[in-house]
Amino acid sequence: MMHSLPLTMPAEWERQSAIWLSWPHNQETWPDNLEAAQREFFDLVQAIATTERVMVMVDFTQGEPAVKTMRSWENVTCVDISTNDAWARDYAPTFALDSRGALVAVDWEYNAWGGKYPPYDLDQQVAKRVAGYLGIAHASPSFCFEGGAIEVNDCGVLLCTRSCALNPNRNPEMDLPQVESIFKQYLGAKICLWLTGNAIEGDDTDGHIDQIARFVNSTTIVVAADGGNQDLQSERLKQNHCDLRQQLEFNGLEHYQVVSLPLPSPFQFCGRTIPASYCNFLITNERVIVPQFGVGEDEQALQILAPLFPNRQIIGLASRNLAVGLGSFHCLSQQQPENKKKL
Repeated sequence: MMHSLPLTMPAEWERQSAIWLSWPHNQETWPDNLEAAQREFFDLVQAIATTERVMVMVDFTQGEPAVKTMRSWENVTCVDISTNDAWARDYAPTFALDSRGALVAVDWEYNAWGGKYPPYDLDQQVAKRVAGYLGIAHASPSFCFEGGAIEVNDCGVLLCTRSCALNPNRNPEMDLPQVESIFKQYLGAKICLWLTGNAIEGDDTDGHIDQIARFVNSTTIVVAADGGNQDLQSERLKQNHCDLRQQLEFNGLEHYQVVSLPLPSPFQFCGRTIPASYCNFLITNERVIVPQFGVGEDEQALQILAPLFPNRQIIGLASRNLAVGLGSFHCLSQQQPENKKKL
């Protein structure tokens, strides 16, 4: 069932019905620590389910033990949807609302971050399958993109990176005005703030915004800042910070507050350079779940974020093993806003 435009994407801090996740099962993503990553995933499910419903996509024929475990937990629903990998933020629907307040699933074209990780045929089908499960309309832009590449507030301001949205490995024929037009139609964007992107060593997404800059309220943005000693990464982070301030000024948003959120010092784990970022936190109805990487900056990140969310509990949760897959809690999740349609 298709739906007419325009649509509006609610901010992540607006009221949610559920959080969608996908069971991590891909041995190539976690070649040396899959079971440890799955244990951290269980902790994430339980941390969300304490206050909010969790919908976990899992192939019932392949993930029977996981299904058996999670089905016994309060506020957790397992949904029989098969996936290639666990990064639901990127291939699950980006939920938006139509002019009546009805929930619509925006189904981006998906090619695993520029064709980097085939196969991705199952992940391509997830957005439509979720829409079918929920019995809601879906809208399909002719645009190859991922949910982790966009960030919005509740005032029509959208954050994105040029390195991702304009990358020829996704949309070789599109220019910036065409991309902005899609964001305006499908997400309700009025102002698009463009950062250069590609700032974090080891990142394989071509610079997803949810590793670099996040809204924490209508007028406050946290931005990843240098927490280590890598010169190239440091310069790229400074460039994004500079981009943001220039874009805010250009668009008459000088009153917006920009808060630096230092990255953890660069580290390797399981033989990989980990693109770790505290910007990859997840906002739920009552909590903010912040990745912790077992490094010295973990506590500092919690202390910076806590006063920015005065009405939510800040939860630090281990993510060192999950991050071997090159993502964390925000990458793994997709929020489902409340349906505001008046009956």
